[in-house]
Amino acid sequence: MPESIKVGIADMNICRAPDSITTIGLGSCVGIVIRDPLLKIGGMIHIMLPDSTVIKSNSNVSKFADTGIPELVRQLEAQGCVRRRMEAKIAGGAQMFAFQNKSELLGVGERNIAASKKVLAELGIPLLSEDTGENYGRTVTFYPENGVYEIKAVGKETKKI
Repeated sequence: MPESIKVGIADMNICRAPDSITTIGLGSCVGIVIRDPLLKIGGMIHIMLPDSTVIKSNSNVSKFADTGIPELVRQLEAQGCVRRRMEAKIAGGAQMFAFQNKSELLGVGERNIAASKKVLAELGIPLLSEDTGENYGRTVTFYPENGVYEIKAVGKETKKI
């Protein structure tokens, strides 16, 4: 029976088909999934922030796009995945609260999206699709067998990208 592997906030994991991988609570956070379609192995990271260099306590590489995405790729390669075959999808990066004044602390969702795209491009991994932005949280499940990234949100229809 296929297993659903859980990924927490500022966490990552890998799974092999027919298993799936899931995370809840994507508000301004971004859930990045990467898979090797030939091996049907995929991984997910739930990043909270775009850049580890601006935070003093940055020992958790999974918390940041700039350190976590390369580590996820390294772990996938350790499982036999080949980077030139890898493909990615992203979800999340919402603006959860409305504010009158925009400060650097605000817009973290937008910055997480931009940082995730930048790191994927630097690693040469194509971004096939995304469900990002807006003003609502998401729960996501990824199926490395067929590459479907399922996005659920309260009051919204389930999306598959």
